[in-house]
Amino acid sequence: MQITKTKYNPELLKEWKVDKLTQVNIDTMLYGFLTMFNAVFNNSTRVKNFSAYIKGLLSNIQRKSIEPIALEILGESGVRTLQNFITRSNFDDGLILKSYQEQMAKKFSSPNGMLAIDGSDFPKKGKHSVGVKRQYCGRLGKVDNCQAGVFAAYAGSNGYGIVDRELYIPQNWFDDEHKELRKKCLIPDEKEFKTKNQIALAMITDIIEKSLFEVKWIGCDAAFGCDHSFVDALPKSAYYFVATSCKERVFLLNENTPSTVESLAKNDSYPWEKVGFDGSKGKRNLDVKIIRCFSCRKDSKNKPYKYEEIWLYIKRQPNGDTRYHLSNAPGDIPKAELHEASTLRWPIEQCFEECKSNLGMADFEGRSYNGFLRHLLFVMIAHFFTTSLRLDLKKKAFR
Repeated sequence: MQITKTKYNPELLKEWKVDKLTQVNIDTMLYGFLTMFNAVFNNSTRVKNFSAYIKGLLSNIQRKSIEPIALEILGESGVRTLQNFITRSNFDDGLILKSYQEQMAKKFSSPNGMLAIDGSDFPKKGKHSVGVKRQYCGRLGKVDNCQAGVFAAYAGSNGYGIVDRELYIPQNWFDDEHKELRKKCLIPDEKEFKTKNQIALAMITDIIEKSLFEVKWIGCDAAFGCDHSFVDALPKSAYYFVATSCKERVFLLNENTPSTVESLAKNDSYPWEKVGFDGSKGKRNLDVKIIRCFSCRKDSKNKPYKYEEIWLYIKRQPNGDTRYHLSNAPGDIPKAELHEASTLRWPIEQCFEECKSNLGMADFEGRSYNGFLRHLLFVMIAHFFTTSLRLDLKKKAFR
């Protein structure tokens, strides 16, 4: 392996129980991990650059974009080479993604698995990076200049990680005024505008059709779950467990007038139940209501009607913060499985936190579409290595 001066991120070393590992140990493990991708690159120079990039993401350099990684790992002569590798090299991203997903599925797929969709935003200065626009930025909690990503993650009893990613390109980027900018950002000519929800639905469908992961549940936050056309179009091979807003309306089984889910949370006829949930800070007891009901849809005359029988799952935090979820799981499903499903979407947030805090997910400074997606893919691969290593060490500790 050509690269020697990684100096791994101290936060990663804590997770890896570094007192039992030397840098040589980690380098050896990483070398074995990276060789699984050699065949899809089919070129020794590309293999070298790929290894350099992953090691740069795992290192303790402050800014994990192309130039700092090249200077740290390859030296000054490697800057231009790594820039071309990320931005213009014609290797097949689809083959790398396929190999990555296959390896992740072998490691993490489990019968209780959830495929979760979420957005994550990247604040940006300037107007020339691909997809940048003044739009709501979840990272900042306000409207600002940013790029918006759509991600699919998988979580189950065997582990978690990001499965796929896509950049949301605002509609105005497809007008004539942006023609030259699209060209400079290397956006493919065949690329067409899609909403975030359309991107998410296509991503979910693609992953499920590949049949690599066992997917029992499909989860999403309220930005997707409030979109009835999105929810109704989800693949039927898995149950959905989607967040929704307090204003969502449902029909109680014996009533013909819909009620808001917020009003049902306040309705004492449906008592709260204390349920214990395991979290990163230990076990917590939370208030839960589970109500069998019908989802509410509107006809062409804006008249509400009963659509399908579902579960309304309400969870209340000790501070009073209340979250609402809907699920089309069958009426006879054990409540324990609904409780479990309610915990399976948080790992996608954990992925974002780990990838942005430790692996440079938000550090890409290039402007191209290909470069942005490749950076995200390589961050996902680096995260898979850290998660796999962490789980393997944990398992060995109990032998």
